[in-house]
Amino acid sequence: MESNQPEFSSPSAPATGGNEKVMAIASLVLGVINLCAWFFPICGIPLAAIGIVLGFLGMKDPSQKTIAIVGIVLSGLGLLAGCVNAALGAYLAASGNGFQFPQ
Repeated sequence: MESNQPEFSSPSAPATGGNEKVMAIASLVLGVINLCAWFFPICGIPLAAIGIVLGFLGMKDPSQKTIAIVGIVLSGLGLLAGCVNAALGAYLAASGNGFQFPQ
């Protein structure tokens, strides 16, 4: 006797949408931009945070892992430099020792 029940095969691996490659490259680009943007913490800190997140999301693709890691490292350096710059600027402004324009 033949059954009419469908046969189930093992599920295949989910197809990647290819966004990991774009995220890894975007992380690298943001990391390079951060090497200049850290000087302005209002720009550098958010760009660094976005670069780090995109780098971690881009690491899902094994072929783009190196690019994503470089993007994470550059963005991390930009984040560190931006935070140090912001803290130093806040300290100098609070102590009154900051840059003053001549009058």
